[in-house]
Amino acid sequence: MTKYFAFIFLVSLLGSAVEAMAQEVRPRARDLGLEIGVFKPGNYNAITDVKGVTVGHHSLLIGDSVRTGVTAILPHQGNLYQEKVPGAIYIGNGYGKLTGISQVEELGTIESPVILTNTLSVSAGVEGAVRYTLEQPGNETVRSVNAVVGETNDGYLNDIRKLFVTPHHVRRAIDSAKTGLVSEGTIGAGVGTVCFGFKGGIGTASRVLPPSLGGYTVGVLVQSNFGGVLKVDGVPVGKEWAIYPFREAIENADGSCMIVVATDAPMDARNLKRLAKRAFLGLAQTGGFASNGSGDYVIAFSTSADNRVMHATTSPESNRIVLDNAKASPLFQAAVECTEEAILNSLLRATTVKGYRGEIQAISIEKLKKVLQRFGRLP
Repeated sequence: MTKYFAFIFLVSLLGSAVEAMAQEVRPRARDLGLEIGVFKPGNYNAITDVKGVTVGHHSLLIGDSVRTGVTAILPHQGNLYQEKVPGAIYIGNGYGKLTGISQVEELGTIESPVILTNTLSVSAGVEGAVRYTLEQPGNETVRSVNAVVGETNDGYLNDIRKLFVTPHHVRRAIDSAKTGLVSEGTIGAGVGTVCFGFKGGIGTASRVLPPSLGGYTVGVLVQSNFGGVLKVDGVPVGKEWAIYPFREAIENADGSCMIVVATDAPMDARNLKRLAKRAFLGLAQTGGFASNGSGDYVIAFSTSADNRVMHATTSPESNRIVLDNAKASPLFQAAVECTEEAILNSLLRATTVKGYRGEIQAISIEKLKKVLQRFGRLP
């Protein structure tokens, strides 16, 4: 047993070391001069622009066959179980494994970190999130935890059957969560993903509404691992390059995409579900269409302190502040823009990875620039 834990410790050290190695200096969409949508991004153009939200990664790139990891998103820095956030989940296509969905649907709250990993490691994600929750001060008598864990299948680059992700790795991702800049591309749950035939990964973006529209912030983080006909700011890149599904009978567009949407607007579960639906439109803007074998989910939550749901309360009534329906439309637009840009960032920031069954190339920045220039998107 001692040797086992020593091995796990060594693997964790290796995972931390390769996170920096995996990140080449590659541009984001705005570094290229692309401005998706009409609203302005926040300071970091990341989900962490939503006050209180933190993101952590733990990557596993070991030998020639382990290419996977964990990404954790925390809605706030307090006790999530005792101070739940309003939440909702929208299913674009349900060929996936997302835990905790029925309780979120029933009660409209999220009480754990949101964990992203690979398809066969969802159980490790649940155990890691549950153990984290039980260890929080104030949760000594808790006997039920609804862990929200999503996944995409990284089985091409990663020997997924080895079940290499453990609850320890999940905890490492949670413990490393921080605000500020978010690492993107080949990192965390995005280490082994493939998107539009190129290397996919983690991507993020944000939008801040002007004061006249409430001044609220919307942030999105994606784990991109899906197919379709790639479009970049409306330019049919996949068609121009003849890289798209169904050109031959053996090709398909199966895959998955996890989309996490955060906002500081005081939205209740009903309007958060409406917000989540609009985020899915952002995926369509990039050329994805939720194929039969794709697991596409949107998890949305509000971080508004005035809208939290206290676990222990003696009042029979709630005094939470809730955004009016008529004020939701700008947030819907922001969610579409954030999702589109987050997916593009996941592609642009990803690096070429050689793994279990072959190599997946990162999208060529120079080649992309040329086609964007030809369509007038770049000078």
